[in-house]
Amino acid sequence: MGLPFIEVIESLTPDPNALMWKFADADKEIKNGAMLTVRESQHALLLNEGQLADVFPAGRHVLKTENIPVLTRLRGWKYGFESPFKADIYFFNTHQFVNLKWGTPAPILMTDTVFGQVRIRAFGTYNVRITDVGRFFKEYAGTWPRLGITELELQLRDFIAPKFGEVLSLAKIPVVEAAANVPALNEKIQPLIQPYFTDFGLEVTRFTITSITLPEEVLKQYDKVTGMNMVTDMNKFSQYSIANAMDQERSDVGDGARKAVVLGMMSNMMNQGQMQNKPAPADDITERLKKLKSLFEAQLITEAEYTAKKEELLKLL
Repeated sequence: MGLPFIEVIESLTPDPNALMWKFADADKEIKNGAMLTVRESQHALLLNEGQLADVFPAGRHVLKTENIPVLTRLRGWKYGFESPFKADIYFFNTHQFVNLKWGTPAPILMTDTVFGQVRIRAFGTYNVRITDVGRFFKEYAGTWPRLGITELELQLRDFIAPKFGEVLSLAKIPVVEAAANVPALNEKIQPLIQPYFTDFGLEVTRFTITSITLPEEVLKQYDKVTGMNMVTDMNKFSQYSIANAMDQERSDVGDGARKAVVLGMMSNMMNQGQMQNKPAPADDITERLKKLKSLFEAQLITEAEYTAKKEELLKLL
Protein backbone atom coordinates (compact mmCIF):
# COMPACT_ATOMS: atom_id res chain seq x y z
CA MET A 1 0.00 0.00 0.00
CA GLY A 2 1.18 3.52 -0.76
CA LEU A 3 1.47 6.30 1.74
CA PRO A 4 -1.82 8.05 2.55
CA PHE A 5 -0.20 11.41 1.75
CA ILE A 6 2.68 12.77 -0.30
CA GLU A 7 6.01 13.51 1.43
CA VAL A 8 8.36 13.98 -1.55
CA ILE A 9 7.44 15.97 -4.65
CA GLU A 10 9.73 16.15 -7.70
CA SER A 11 9.37 15.57 -11.40
CA LEU A 12 11.78 15.01 -14.24
CA THR A 13 10.84 16.72 -17.47
CA PRO A 14 8.71 14.15 -19.33
CA ASP A 15 9.51 15.70 -22.71
CA PRO A 16 12.02 18.41 -23.74
CA ASN A 17 9.17 20.07 -25.64
CA ALA A 18 6.89 20.19 -22.58
CA LEU A 19 6.05 23.67 -21.31
CA MET A 20 3.89 22.60 -18.37
CA TRP A 21 2.65 19.36 -16.83
CA LYS A 22 0.62 18.42 -13.74
CA PHE A 23 2.28 16.42 -11.00
CA ALA A 24 0.58 13.01 -10.75
CA ASP A 25 -0.66 13.00 -7.13
CA ALA A 26 -3.22 10.18 -7.47
CA ASP A 27 -5.63 12.51 -5.65
CA LYS A 28 -3.56 12.23 -2.46
CA GLU A 29 -3.07 15.01 0.07
CA ILE A 30 0.30 16.66 0.67
CA LYS A 31 1.89 16.17 4.05
CA ASN A 32 2.51 19.40 5.90
CA GLY A 33 6.30 19.68 5.77
CA ALA A 34 6.68 17.69 2.54
CA MET A 35 9.84 18.28 0.49
CA LEU A 36 9.46 19.86 -2.96
CA THR A 37 12.45 19.62 -5.31
CA VAL A 38 12.47 21.90 -8.33
CA ARG A 39 15.27 21.30 -10.80
CA GLU A 40 17.27 23.84 -12.82
CA SER A 41 15.24 25.37 -15.65
CA GLN A 42 12.05 24.43 -13.80
CA HIS A 43 9.44 26.22 -11.71
CA ALA A 44 6.61 24.69 -9.70
CA LEU A 45 3.18 26.16 -8.99
CA LEU A 46 0.67 25.23 -6.24
CA LEU A 47 -3.00 25.57 -7.03
CA ASN A 48 -5.62 25.29 -4.30
CA GLU A 49 -9.27 24.99 -5.31
CA GLY A 50 -8.58 26.76 -8.58
CA GLN A 51 -6.60 29.63 -7.01
CA LEU A 52 -2.87 30.17 -7.29
CA ALA A 53 -1.23 29.62 -3.91
CA ASP A 54 2.50 30.01 -4.63
CA VAL A 55 5.27 29.65 -7.23
CA PHE A 56 8.61 28.00 -6.43
CA PRO A 57 11.87 28.50 -8.38
CA ALA A 58 14.68 25.93 -8.71
CA GLY A 59 15.79 24.49 -5.35
CA ARG A 60 14.49 22.44 -2.38
CA HIS A 61 11.46 23.77 -0.57
CA VAL A 62 9.67 22.64 2.59
CA LEU A 63 5.91 22.87 2.12
CA LYS A 64 4.63 24.07 5.47
CA THR A 65 1.52 26.14 5.76
CA GLU A 66 3.39 28.94 7.54
CA ASN A 67 5.75 29.10 4.55
CA ILE A 68 2.86 29.47 2.12
CA PRO A 69 0.93 32.51 3.38
CA VAL A 70 -1.35 32.65 0.34
CA LEU A 71 -2.43 29.05 0.91
CA THR A 72 -2.97 29.75 4.60
CA ARG A 73 -5.15 32.74 3.74
CA LEU A 74 -7.08 30.81 1.12
CA ARG A 75 -7.88 28.02 3.58
CA GLY A 76 -8.57 30.37 6.47
CA TRP A 77 -5.79 28.92 8.66
CA LYS A 78 -5.18 31.82 10.99
CA TYR A 79 -2.34 30.14 12.91
CA GLY A 80 -1.20 27.61 10.31
CA PHE A 81 -2.25 24.00 10.12
CA GLU A 82 -0.30 20.78 10.76
CA SER A 83 -2.52 18.30 8.96
CA PRO A 84 -2.04 17.25 5.29
CA PHE A 85 -3.59 19.56 2.72
CA LYS A 86 -4.83 19.21 -0.85
CA ALA A 87 -3.25 21.20 -3.65
CA ASP A 88 -2.58 20.64 -7.34
CA ILE A 89 1.06 20.99 -8.36
CA TYR A 90 2.20 22.00 -11.84
CA PHE A 91 5.76 21.98 -13.14
CA PHE A 92 7.04 24.34 -15.86
CA ASN A 93 10.09 24.29 -18.10
CA THR A 94 11.62 27.77 -18.11
CA HIS A 95 14.49 27.21 -20.52
CA GLN A 96 14.51 28.77 -23.99
CA PHE A 97 12.48 27.17 -26.74
CA VAL A 98 14.27 28.03 -29.96
CA ASN A 99 13.63 28.28 -33.68
CA LEU A 100 9.85 28.46 -33.41
CA LYS A 101 8.12 29.38 -36.67
CA TRP A 102 5.77 32.26 -37.36
CA GLY A 103 4.22 33.55 -40.54
CA THR A 104 1.22 35.13 -42.21
CA PRO A 105 -0.94 32.38 -43.76
CA ALA A 106 -3.06 35.16 -45.26
CA PRO A 107 -1.64 38.56 -46.30
CA ILE A 108 -1.78 41.22 -43.60
CA LEU A 109 -2.88 44.77 -44.33
CA MET A 110 -0.60 47.67 -43.45
CA THR A 111 -0.64 51.36 -44.35
CA ASP A 112 2.27 52.84 -46.29
CA THR A 113 2.82 56.55 -46.97
CA VAL A 114 3.77 55.91 -50.61
CA PHE A 115 1.62 52.97 -51.71
CA GLY A 116 -1.34 53.41 -49.36
CA GLN A 117 -2.82 50.19 -47.98
CA VAL A 118 -0.63 47.24 -48.91
CA ARG A 119 -1.11 43.52 -48.24
CA ILE A 120 2.15 41.76 -47.42
CA ARG A 121 3.28 38.30 -46.37
CA ALA A 122 6.08 37.69 -43.89
CA PHE A 123 7.77 34.67 -42.33
CA GLY A 124 10.40 34.13 -39.67
CA THR A 125 11.51 32.44 -36.44
CA TYR A 126 11.67 33.34 -32.75
CA ASN A 127 12.96 32.07 -29.40
CA VAL A 128 10.79 32.28 -26.29
CA ARG A 129 10.75 31.28 -22.61
CA ILE A 130 8.44 31.62 -19.63
CA THR A 131 9.51 34.42 -17.28
CA ASP A 132 6.35 34.90 -15.21
CA VAL A 133 4.94 31.47 -14.34
CA GLY A 134 1.93 32.82 -12.46
CA ARG A 135 0.88 35.12 -15.29
CA PHE A 136 1.49 32.44 -17.92
CA PHE A 137 -0.72 30.03 -15.97
CA LYS A 138 -3.50 32.57 -15.48
CA GLU A 139 -3.48 34.15 -18.92
CA TYR A 140 -2.73 31.18 -21.12
CA ALA A 141 -2.14 27.71 -19.69
CA GLY A 142 -5.26 27.51 -17.52
CA THR A 143 -5.77 24.10 -15.97
CA TRP A 144 -4.61 21.92 -18.83
CA PRO A 145 -2.96 18.78 -17.46
CA ARG A 146 -0.17 19.18 -19.98
CA LEU A 147 0.95 21.81 -22.47
CA GLY A 148 3.66 21.44 -25.11
CA ILE A 149 5.59 24.01 -27.11
CA THR A 150 3.88 22.82 -30.30
CA GLU A 151 0.45 23.87 -29.01
CA LEU A 152 1.84 27.25 -27.95
CA GLU A 153 3.59 27.76 -31.30
CA LEU A 154 0.37 27.09 -33.19
CA GLN A 155 -1.56 29.52 -30.99
CA LEU A 156 1.11 32.22 -31.29
CA ARG A 157 1.19 32.04 -35.08
CA ASP A 158 -2.29 33.52 -35.32
CA PHE A 159 -1.34 35.99 -32.58
CA ILE A 160 1.95 37.22 -34.09
CA ALA A 161 0.74 37.87 -37.65
CA PRO A 162 -1.63 40.78 -36.91
CA LYS A 163 0.70 42.16 -34.21
CA PHE A 164 3.56 42.19 -36.72
CA GLY A 165 1.50 44.28 -39.14
CA GLU A 166 0.44 46.58 -36.31
CA VAL A 167 4.05 47.09 -35.22
CA LEU A 168 5.17 47.88 -38.79
CA SER A 169 2.45 50.50 -39.12
CA LEU A 170 3.15 52.08 -35.72
CA ALA A 171 6.88 52.19 -36.44
CA LYS A 172 6.10 53.92 -39.78
CA ILE A 173 8.50 51.63 -41.61
CA PRO A 174 7.91 51.86 -45.40
CA VAL A 175 7.06 48.53 -46.98
CA VAL A 176 9.84 48.87 -49.55
CA GLU A 177 12.39 49.50 -46.80
CA ALA A 178 11.04 46.56 -44.83
CA ALA A 179 11.46 44.18 -47.74
CA ALA A 180 14.86 45.49 -48.79
CA ASN A 181 16.54 45.67 -45.38
CA VAL A 182 15.33 42.73 -43.29
CA PRO A 183 18.44 42.46 -40.99
CA ALA A 184 18.06 46.07 -39.81
CA LEU A 185 14.32 45.58 -39.41
CA ASN A 186 14.86 42.64 -37.04
CA GLU A 187 16.56 44.94 -34.51
CA LYS A 188 13.65 47.37 -34.64
CA ILE A 189 10.86 44.80 -34.44
CA GLN A 190 11.96 42.69 -31.45
CA PRO A 191 11.56 45.38 -28.73
CA LEU A 192 8.29 46.50 -30.30
CA ILE A 193 6.76 43.02 -30.37
CA GLN A 194 7.90 42.07 -26.83
CA PRO A 195 5.06 43.89 -24.94
CA TYR A 196 2.50 41.61 -26.56
CA PHE A 197 4.32 38.54 -25.19
CA THR A 198 4.79 40.11 -21.74
CA ASP A 199 1.01 39.96 -21.31
CA PHE A 200 1.33 36.16 -21.40
CA GLY A 201 4.31 35.97 -19.04
CA LEU A 202 6.68 35.20 -21.92
CA GLU A 203 9.95 36.74 -23.08
CA VAL A 204 11.03 36.82 -26.71
CA THR A 205 14.80 36.33 -26.61
CA ARG A 206 15.09 36.49 -30.38
CA PHE A 207 12.67 37.53 -33.11
CA THR A 208 13.76 37.13 -36.73
CA ILE A 209 12.11 37.99 -40.02
CA THR A 210 13.41 35.73 -42.76
CA SER A 211 11.37 37.12 -45.65
CA ILE A 212 8.80 39.75 -46.58
CA THR A 213 6.86 39.40 -49.83
CA LEU A 214 5.31 42.47 -51.44
CA PRO A 215 2.41 42.52 -53.94
CA GLU A 216 3.41 42.31 -57.61
CA GLU A 217 2.20 45.83 -58.38
CA VAL A 218 4.33 47.29 -55.59
CA LEU A 219 7.38 45.38 -56.82
CA LYS A 220 6.90 46.75 -60.35
CA GLN A 221 6.67 50.31 -59.07
CA TYR A 222 9.71 49.74 -56.86
CA ASP A 223 11.69 48.48 -59.86
CA LYS A 224 10.80 51.62 -61.77
CA VAL A 225 11.88 53.86 -58.91
CA THR A 226 15.10 51.89 -58.54
CA GLY A 227 15.81 52.25 -62.24
CA MET A 228 15.37 56.02 -62.04
CA ASN A 229 17.63 56.25 -59.00
CA MET A 230 20.37 54.47 -60.93
CA VAL A 231 20.35 57.13 -63.68
CA THR A 232 23.33 59.47 -63.33
CA ASP A 233 23.31 60.94 -66.85
CA MET A 234 20.54 63.42 -67.76
CA ASN A 235 20.44 62.19 -71.35
CA LYS A 236 19.87 58.62 -70.13
CA PHE A 237 17.29 59.89 -67.66
CA SER A 238 15.48 61.62 -70.52
CA GLN A 239 15.50 58.42 -72.57
CA TYR A 240 14.18 56.46 -69.56
CA SER A 241 11.36 58.96 -69.09
CA ILE A 242 10.48 58.86 -72.81
CA ALA A 243 10.33 55.06 -72.79
CA ASN A 244 8.17 55.12 -69.64
CA ALA A 245 5.85 57.68 -71.21
CA MET A 246 5.60 55.61 -74.39
CA ASP A 247 4.55 52.57 -72.36
CA GLN A 248 1.74 54.61 -70.84
CA GLU A 249 0.87 56.11 -74.22
CA ARG A 250 0.64 52.66 -75.75
CA SER A 251 -1.80 51.49 -73.09
CA ASP A 252 -3.95 54.63 -73.43
CA VAL A 253 -4.18 55.38 -77.15
CA GLY A 254 -2.69 52.38 -78.94
CA ASP A 255 0.23 51.73 -81.21
CA GLY A 256 -0.80 54.24 -83.89
CA ALA A 257 -0.76 57.18 -81.48
CA ARG A 258 2.48 55.92 -79.94
CA LYS A 259 4.19 55.90 -83.33
CA ALA A 260 2.88 59.37 -84.07
CA VAL A 261 4.43 60.65 -80.86
CA VAL A 262 7.74 58.93 -81.59
CA LEU A 263 7.83 60.19 -85.17
CA GLY A 264 7.05 63.68 -83.93
CA MET A 265 9.97 63.48 -81.54
CA MET A 266 12.20 62.25 -84.33
CA SER A 267 11.03 65.07 -86.61
CA ASN A 268 11.87 67.64 -83.95
CA MET A 269 15.23 66.00 -83.49
CA MET A 270 15.96 66.19 -87.23
CA ASN A 271 14.88 69.85 -87.47
CA GLN A 272 17.10 71.02 -84.63
CA GLY A 273 20.15 71.14 -86.88
CA GLN A 274 18.32 72.83 -89.74
CA MET A 275 17.18 75.97 -87.88
CA GLN A 276 18.53 79.32 -89.07
CA ASN A 277 19.84 77.60 -92.27
CA LYS A 278 23.01 76.53 -90.51
CA PRO A 279 24.59 73.12 -90.90
CA ALA A 280 24.28 71.03 -87.77
CA PRO A 281 27.46 70.61 -85.76
CA ALA A 282 28.97 67.12 -85.86
CA ASP A 283 28.63 66.72 -82.08
CA ASP A 284 24.91 67.54 -82.25
CA ILE A 285 24.32 65.02 -85.04
CA THR A 286 26.25 62.38 -83.09
CA GLU A 287 24.06 63.02 -80.06
CA ARG A 288 20.90 62.68 -82.15
CA LEU A 289 22.18 59.43 -83.62
CA LYS A 290 22.59 58.12 -80.09
CA LYS A 291 19.04 59.11 -79.20
CA LEU A 292 17.75 57.48 -82.38
CA LYS A 293 19.53 54.26 -81.50
CA SER A 294 18.04 54.37 -77.99
CA LEU A 295 14.53 54.64 -79.46
CA PHE A 296 15.25 51.63 -81.71
CA GLU A 297 16.70 49.54 -78.86
CA ALA A 298 13.66 50.36 -76.75
CA GLN A 299 11.56 48.98 -79.66
CA LEU A 300 9.73 52.28 -80.03
CA ILE A 301 10.50 52.46 -83.79
CA THR A 302 10.90 49.78 -86.42
CA GLU A 303 14.18 48.79 -87.99
CA ALA A 304 13.14 50.38 -91.30
CA GLU A 305 12.33 53.69 -89.58
CA TYR A 306 15.61 53.55 -87.71
CA THR A 307 17.64 52.90 -90.91
CA ALA A 308 15.93 55.66 -92.88
CA LYS A 309 16.36 58.33 -90.20
CA LYS A 310 19.94 57.27 -89.56
CA GLU A 311 20.78 57.80 -93.25
CA GLU A 312 19.22 61.27 -93.18
CA LEU A 313 21.33 62.23 -90.15
CA LEU A 314 24.51 60.83 -91.67
CA LYS A 315 23.99 62.99 -94.79
CA LEU A 316 24.18 66.07 -92.54
CA LEU A 317 27.74 65.25 -91.44
